[in-house]
Amino acid sequence: MKLVVKPAARRDIFAQFSYLLENAGEAVADRFISSVERSFGSLAKQPHSGAPRHFTNPALAGLRAWPIDGFEDIRAYYLTGNSQITVLRVLHGKRDLPSILHAL
Repeated sequence: MKLVVKPAARRDIFAQFSYLLENAGEAVADRFISSVERSFGSLAKQPHSGAPRHFTNPALAGLRAWPIDGFEDIRAYYLTGNSQITVLRVLHGKRDLPSILHAL
């Protein structure tokens, strides 16, 4: 399946990379980027394996979450359809997900 990463998800990845670079060092930040790439590759092969998530916003019907390998508290939130996976956001699980995702 084709994998599309929305701009908001790209910003999330960059923000997490920047946070890790500042707080955990270059090696951890680089490992995060590698893990995102590896996790997205796995997601493309198994798109329906992510955990279903349910929100009141009808635009999020079918939303799933996929953990970033080695950073399991951070998850890719995505939709599948038309031979495409659309990654909407990449967020830490401690964030206010209903508020963030409702705005989509």
